[in-house]
Amino acid sequence: MMLKLGVPSKGRLMEKTFDWFGARGVTLRKSGSEREYAGAVDGIDGMELVLLSAGEIPRELAAGNIHLGVTGSDLVREKLANWDSHVTELTQMGFGGADLIVAVPQAWVDVDTLDDLDAAAAAFRARHGFRLRIATKYHRLAREFLREQGVADYQLVDSQGATEGTVKNETAEAIADITSTGETLRANGLKILEDGLIHASQATLFRGRRRDWTDAQRATMKSLQNTLAI
Repeated sequence: MMLKLGVPSKGRLMEKTFDWFGARGVTLRKSGSEREYAGAVDGIDGMELVLLSAGEIPRELAAGNIHLGVTGSDLVREKLANWDSHVTELTQMGFGGADLIVAVPQAWVDVDTLDDLDAAAAAFRARHGFRLRIATKYHRLAREFLREQGVADYQLVDSQGATEGTVKNETAEAIADITSTGETLRANGLKILEDGLIHASQATLFRGRRRDWTDAQRATMKSLQNTLAI
């Protein structure tokens, strides 16, 4: 049975992943038409390339359907409870960087820290009779972070679209979202809290922790690690 490597199926993350492996002597390539999600690996015997969405890769690793996977470190932490019991971080790859942060309206001149947000949330609930809304796609990470930081009197609301626009559209009062440059936040009248960094994400190569590998898969893994120098 082949050692299966899951890689994002399209976009810059796929291209950068192909480049990263190629620079280390392992060629990843699509096999078939542009619309097919099939791939091949040259340079290491016994490996198979599986093209998936970045969001699918954490669960496929945990389930043992793939053995290795490249995806954002934020997605692994969001998709998998107790993520480090399911996967091992082999190496950070130095691209795909983005910060998961908490941001509030620039007009909130007295809210610069999480303590300020906690006070504002209490005042908001007292005034409006419901909890301050924080829009996010990252419910697990945002909830754990805010609990650890002692922020209360808020509710997370799901946002699967342009999260930065939810405050302007009055469907949320604050957001927890990924940002690379902060330009979109500023364009939507938002500012990042001084201590509002939840997670600094980047593309990372993960290995599944399942132990039912064959001897051939373990040998292929050792060969890959030697080639990649990880």
